[in-house]
Amino acid sequence: MWGGKIHYAVPMMFALGFLFQFLIAGLTGIMLSAAPFNWQLGGSYFVVAHFHYVIVGGILFSLFAAFYYWYPKMTGRLLDETLGKWHFWLFAIGFHVTFDIMHIPGIMGMPRRIYTYEPARGWDQWNMIVSIGAVIQTVAISCFVVNLIWSYFRGQI
Repeated sequence: MWGGKIHYAVPMMFALGFLFQFLIAGLTGIMLSAAPFNWQLGGSYFVVAHFHYVIVGGILFSLFAAFYYWYPKMTGRLLDETLGKWHFWLFAIGFHVTFDIMHIPGIMGMPRRIYTYEPARGWDQWNMIVSIGAVIQTVAISCFVVNLIWSYFRGQI
């Protein structure tokens, strides 16, 4: 990208988003490689947040970039750029609202792999924010699905 003419089309936005997400995933991985830190947070939501930064941020963002790039070549129709940008921004914002915030209850000691937790532990408001981020990501995926269906039948050839 250095010295090139970068066009911020949807595939490039997802590719750049991948770089940013994977950087954070690597930094939290370095944090977990420190034995005392890992001993304290090994079974907490911090690890869940780190794992999702690797999986969702590392894999899903790059898959979306590839899909937006290759879809016109596979179907012969262009995806709607405006819906694609809505998809990117809603997904990126929802992703960070969900998984950035998930680090906080992890540091506060919230264990992973529980279906419920005691009230008044201080995790309630953080989990509500995490849930709101998940809803934002769902809206983003809905934009993606609408874009696929609309573009397949009505997209520019």
